[in-house]
Amino acid sequence: MTNAATQSLPKVICTSPALYLLENFLSHEECDHFIRIAEKQIAPSVVVDENSGQYVAHKDRTSRGTHFLKNQDPVIAAVEQRTALYSNTPIENGENIQILHYGIGAEYKPHFDYFDPVLPGSAEVLKRGGQRICTFVMYLNDVEEGGETIFPVPNVKVTPRKGDAAFFWDVTADGKIDPNSLHGGAPVIKGEKWIATRWIRERAFY
Repeated sequence: MTNAATQSLPKVICTSPALYLLENFLSHEECDHFIRIAEKQIAPSVVVDENSGQYVAHKDRTSRGTHFLKNQDPVIAAVEQRTALYSNTPIENGENIQILHYGIGAEYKPHFDYFDPVLPGSAEVLKRGGQRICTFVMYLNDVEEGGETIFPVPNVKVTPRKGDAAFFWDVTADGKIDPNSLHGGAPVIKGEKWIATRWIRERAFY
């Protein structure tokens, strides 16, 4: 299994939120490896409930997904290390990599990855490493049509391309939650979409 050997420097997409395109962040072999593992264990996706902090199904998220164990195999461990390197954060601050599959019509409506501290359900999840400060969305396949990662406030979108990643900060430079990080996954119009997501916390995640 090879690492992505032709990674380019991050391309700045916008500054609010701080959003970058990482071309060839994953090798095609890594993408295929992730999908092979995930296909055996995916289930309907869930979200964090605003009131209870528990993980529940939600009508705004119509994908299926699964999580890998940390350091599950050498390929997963290498990608975990790469996300830490690019975000300049300790590797232990990263959450477990999540794999998501979207069929035709599936989407994730605009949402925030950070946990709003004013919501009662946030207290429970914030105990497990503090706030989410940045997000990696890694594209595991080329989508025939649709499936873009959209950012409504700056009005930009990232087209899924196998091996690329969108990397953005959920907080501002001074550590405050960034409302401009609102984002979503547009509906898949043709084909399917596979992505790997990793969130980075402000402290060690457990």
